Amino acid sequence: MSDDTAAPHALLAGQGVHAVRGHLVLGALADGRWWTTRDLVRATAVAHRVVAETLAAVEAELDRDGDRVRLRDPARYASLAARPGLADPVGHLVDAHPEAEAELRRLVAEAPAPRADLDHVSATARTALRRALFLTTRFTTHRARLLCVGDHDLTSLALTLVDPDAEATVVDIDERMLDYIDTAAARLGRKVRCYFADLRFGLPPAVRGSADLVFTDPPYTPEGVELFVRRGLEGSADPRTTRVLLAYGASETTPALAARVQRRLTRLHLAIEALWPDFNRYLGAEAIGAASDLYVLRATARTPLGRAEETTARIYSQGAHARESAATLTAETARRVWADTPPEACVGDWPGTLPAEVRRVPLDTWLSTPAPARSAAVNLTGGAEALTERVILASPASDLRVVVDSHAPQVRDAAGQEALRRVVGSRRPLRFLRGLPDARHTVIQVGAAARPPDETADPAAWLAHRLRHRAHGSVASVLRESLVQLAARTGRPVNKKWARTHVAAALPWLAGHTLLDLPLHRFAALDDALRRLAAALPPPTGDTGPGAHQPGPPRSHRPPGR
Repeated sequence: MSDDTAAPHALLAGQGVHAVRGHLVLGALADGRWWTTRDLVRATAVAHRVVAETLAAVEAELDRDGDRVRLRDPARYASLAARPGLADPVGHLVDAHPEAEAELRRLVAEAPAPRADLDHVSATARTALRRALFLTTRFTTHRARLLCVGDHDLTSLALTLVDPDAEATVVDIDERMLDYIDTAAARLGRKVRCYFADLRFGLPPAVRGSADLVFTDPPYTPEGVELFVRRGLEGSADPRTTRVLLAYGASETTPALAARVQRRLTRLHLAIEALWPDFNRYLGAEAIGAASDLYVLRATARTPLGRAEETTARIYSQGAHARESAATLTAETARRVWADTPPEACVGDWPGTLPAEVRRVPLDTWLSTPAPARSAAVNLTGGAEALTERVILASPASDLRVVVDSHAPQVRDAAGQEALRRVVGSRRPLRFLRGLPDARHTVIQVGAAARPPDETADPAAWLAHRLRHRAHGSVASVLRESLVQLAARTGRPVNKKWARTHVAAALPWLAGHTLLDLPLHRFAALDDALRRLAAALPPPTGDTGPGAHQPGPPRSHRPPGR
């Protein structure tokens, strides 16, 4: 590069070795085309602030058209355009997978829109493919199990497109993404399983200790990175050999933030086995150059591997979940939730001093273990409304009050309220009390469950009622036991083998789920399957003794004849 190229610009000259970032911007402009600032950020992986400063330094040499710029004399910077960049570790493999890339382009284009309150920024389709290629070349993914701790970027689908023998598990709080990934995996015939979880309160039981590899692109707060990495370790089958792949980026103008995140990883005694700068590219996040680095993390003998406890840290940077969000319930409004009769238990984060007779119960405890209490109040304000359905299903209390923000989808309109009733079961009455503490909040008053329906007149409704009152158990196991019990009560010739075979045929995706981690879009399919199972029950024989005739499996599941 000649002195004539950079010397006139004090900004670049004063940056020393870091002037390369500005040179990348000028090298892009050297093609003579019109560029927006956003396009320059995405093309160069240079932070928005640095791009803006570089453009300001060469303002006298630019033509402007609205938000677009171009160089009047692009040839002056031609040497920068020819400057070679860093090698992409998997870039040479991309062209061998045109079908996978085309499918990922469709999947990314049609995916649900990013949610700012969950710090979503979509990775490009090529990034998803390059992640999959990195996994398949750096590791042996044949029959391996990948855990995606959050998967707005569709890394699970990318891996199984590149290696159909790999399996992926997705844990996410975003119901839209769980539905989208489930539907896409079924259409493509790929082995991807989706579980709901608010990661602040733990992983689903079936996911713990299950994964050979972990991938996460978490919220970029230090708290968010640490939590998602901890959950990845919790999901590892053998944390000593598992690798956690972390996508994390910070602007070159904010090194202190990156240092805080890396201190969190050091505190976990994780070795950074490898780090590729700017590996991940995004359709947004211009503040950090629309790019992030790829870390490969390895546990050491001192890495804490126990289950990470519930956290109240604000792990997101925007919206109701943000770190800056204050508690939305005051002590006075909290007292108004239960008026003159305090509950036996207050679940979650309740402000102020509670009456001496009231037990405080952590939210993760309430969700993981049935807590004996006749009455309870649960605080889900401040960004925990996604747990509303699960909190009600988990509760044995005959008098339950759940406080949510009034904008929560479960309470803000009649459609949301009806959807909530369908999930938790119509036989548990719900009342929606707006403005009970104040106008910002709605209290869902959940009454005692009505008597179960008559198993003879409506066996499907009886099964649905029984499942919803055993929400902590494996749905498949509870359903099999319920079918056998239903048969015994109604004199039908059904045994455990019949129940096991018919449940597996009706609900092939059910294994490992409880109702508390089952994505909401699966509930309608579950209830449909209950009606089919009820219809498949043989007629009563009047003989419920041990010698009663027991039918074999469905025709499609019978072994071939000799």
